[in-house]
Amino acid sequence: MAFHPVQRAARLVLRLLGWTVDAALPPQPRGVVIVYPHTSNWDFVVGYLAKVAAGLRLQWIGKDSLFRWPFGALLRHMGGIPVRRGARAGFIDELTREFAVRDRIWVAIAPEGTRSWTDHWKSGFYHLALAARVPVGLATIDWGRRLIQLRETMELTGDPEADLVRLRAFYRGVRGLRPERASQIRFREPDRPGPLSGSRGAS
Repeated sequence: MAFHPVQRAARLVLRLLGWTVDAALPPQPRGVVIVYPHTSNWDFVVGYLAKVAAGLRLQWIGKDSLFRWPFGALLRHMGGIPVRRGARAGFIDELTREFAVRDRIWVAIAPEGTRSWTDHWKSGFYHLALAARVPVGLATIDWGRRLIQLRETMELTGDPEADLVRLRAFYRGVRGLRPERASQIRFREPDRPGPLSGSRGAS
């Protein structure tokens, strides 16, 4: 297989740093990818290198303050989509419309929403995947094994407790660069999504 020079460079850098990439987008044309754990700024560096190295047509979500001048245009070119903190509902509606009109779109989200420890995940990815009726790809940046992986997907049931049980099982044993900062895989009570009429079952 022939690789673009930038792709070859990304693969070389990761190899020199001791990282292995085992990642491919699922066959479905649209979906949400969650990346866990997110405990350091270095997660973005190695994650983006993995995106380039694996040739993933993957966009990513970041807080809007990152997209200010002088780096905003570059980050958008790299696939970034800015989101305002506290504006979740409108942003989810906007992205849901994008999913409806685009032939292909996969968006990566760090469900922790911060590099610091919290006792919960933000549920925006869950609301988005249910509203857009798309699968969720499960990505890991495992500093313990120096492995970046995206192979598994799951269909949300609309029952957050059942889905969170599966997510906890999948991410068990994955270690962030700063393990003490990895957030608990649970939703805060006010953010808990309720069952969505017509949502699909788990596969």
